[in-house]
Amino acid sequence: MSEQDLIRILVVDDHFVVRMGVTTLVNAQDDMTVVGEAANGKQGVELFRSCRPDVTLMDLRMPEMNGVAAITAIRAEFPDARIIVLSTYDGDEDIYRAFQAGARAYLLKDMHHDELVNAIRAVHQGQRFIPPAIANRLAERMPRSELTARELDVLRLIVKGMSNKEIASALRITEGTVKIHVNNLLAKLGVSDRTKAATTALQRGIVYLE
Repeated sequence: MSEQDLIRILVVDDHFVVRMGVTTLVNAQDDMTVVGEAANGKQGVELFRSCRPDVTLMDLRMPEMNGVAAITAIRAEFPDARIIVLSTYDGDEDIYRAFQAGARAYLLKDMHHDELVNAIRAVHQGQRFIPPAIANRLAERMPRSELTARELDVLRLIVKGMSNKEIASALRITEGTVKIHVNNLLAKLGVSDRTKAATTALQRGIVYLE
């Protein structure tokens, strides 16, 4: 197969060992080659512009610019970009946001090598690739009311361990208003207390630890 016929791949991940492993696996295939590697989303967007890969493998949680922001930025310029998310996280909110941004596939990093290779070929041909476990997580995403921007602000500060008084001061709102937001987000998350709200938010990828 000539070099022109190879599937050209960009790898975007902040962990060197992951990039090395993926690159080694991809370059071992007869029909694909890695044309660029980036260590964060910002670099990924810049490299996409210069490399114009056929398929991009994108991590989600990275410094400077996360994967969802990078996918959004790439697809704003290149609507036909074919992007596969490779993540350690299987939170339903992570998965939902990735597909909302325009990812064509979502794979967990502990998947079998064959699954990655098959996903690359499928996405290159214009198909989606959603493993059953990921499809189930997406289906489980409760048809709940979305959290408002202010409820998300409050939730992020709860995750940081702040009290209602501290949250009120940080957001310049009254303590009574904070209590209303807390009660609303507990109901929407289906949990009974702040600790469960924090753990649920982190597990599902609604908020991240800075």
